[in-house]
Amino acid sequence: MDPTQILPQFGNAAFTLGAFVVALSVIVAIHEYGHYIVGRWSGIHAEVFSLGFGPVLVSRRDRHGTVWQIAALPFGGYVKFLGDANAASVGQAAGTDPARLRHTMLGAPLWARAATVAAGPVFNFILSIAIFAGVMLVQGRPADPLTIARMLPLPDAYVNELRAGDEILAIGGAELPSEGGVARLAEGYPAEPVLDYRVRRDGREMLVRGPYPQPPLVGGVSPRSAADAAGLRAGDLILSLDGSEVFAFAQLIETVTASDGRPLEMTIWRDGATRDLTLTPRRVDLPREEGGFETRWLLGISSGLFFEAATETPGLGTALVDASAQVWRIITSSLSGLGHMITGAISSCNLSGPVGIAQTSGAMAEQGATSFIWFVAVLSTAVGLLNLFPIPVLDGGHLVFFGYEAITGRQPGDRALRLLMALGLSLILTMTVFAVLNDLFLCP
Repeated sequence: MDPTQILPQFGNAAFTLGAFVVALSVIVAIHEYGHYIVGRWSGIHAEVFSLGFGPVLVSRRDRHGTVWQIAALPFGGYVKFLGDANAASVGQAAGTDPARLRHTMLGAPLWARAATVAAGPVFNFILSIAIFAGVMLVQGRPADPLTIARMLPLPDAYVNELRAGDEILAIGGAELPSEGGVARLAEGYPAEPVLDYRVRRDGREMLVRGPYPQPPLVGGVSPRSAADAAGLRAGDLILSLDGSEVFAFAQLIETVTASDGRPLEMTIWRDGATRDLTLTPRRVDLPREEGGFETRWLLGISSGLFFEAATETPGLGTALVDASAQVWRIITSSLSGLGHMITGAISSCNLSGPVGIAQTSGAMAEQGATSFIWFVAVLSTAVGLLNLFPIPVLDGGHLVFFGYEAITGRQPGDRALRLLMALGLSLILTMTVFAVLNDLFLCP
């Protein structure tokens, strides 16, 4: 790959970089604030709270004596506690005064140090749960019974007698499930382009005709996917794929799965006009619900409905439970994926480095504020999980040291600590270089 082609892949490089900086800054600020506020509650004094590294652009000292600053390089941040010789909280320079020593990271009780270190990742998870729950509360969930709020435009060839306000009771003679109605709209119905819909309209039940519940309509496009590269957009209706007309999203899956990665010709309908595209499916490792991964050929699109469903607002408790479950799914699938990559069961192309994350940030921002905010939540979970890895320099490494201290009754020796920190930093830098090379050359 020619390095001069890297920037054009970003599309608008400035927009992409800006989206990445915004996402990273929010996540880092929340992470470091977790360290700061729990440290303050635990009696550990923070001398500096920095968003970014390098030359200081803006700074202010608060009434607690902490300097809050924004630095020139917006790719991280740190909290420097009293007595820290550096931003990694290694080394002690607070003297021997007991009163002063209690307010340092190294001189505070073990519980205070452990709570302060663990607070960073925990605050990342809290941010993710808050965002996921907030989006669920704002967007709502499909009403029961499933009700059409607005019809989407369809080509004239599509038969559609449904209207806004219709309550869908059955499709093709099959009752609509009361739980997960939208998610299960493609299950158990005859594979026909036109089906009978039993609906309740203005208080009366009647039969009308409509298209297959999940037509080949693009509901969303995954960043850095075959569909993204070809220019597909949410709302595009696919009329034909690989020379065959399609009326159901499931037909797309069958054709792409059987393609074995060869280029596919596609005709789409967008804004009342048709256009032809060529897409080459990409090989992707996907997690299974029962565990493990499966390798499939994908275009990188999700399905959409031919109507917008009316929504209802879930309770706060339900939203928080669902949001917590979403965070847990991200954590478990990430750990499973990492394990499979280490053993060679799946490709290292499933690992995204700084370049890949920046590209995804820009692509999600282009899709709209909701998509970008959702991505920030996903990335925040990933950052929290990464920081819990038992690698010196990371929060997880510090927690391992605290565990050693809890068992042995003494802190690790200063020389051993510095050696382990150097090894940890070398490992992190090596992983970062590999991830960047992976993004740019191995899996572009």
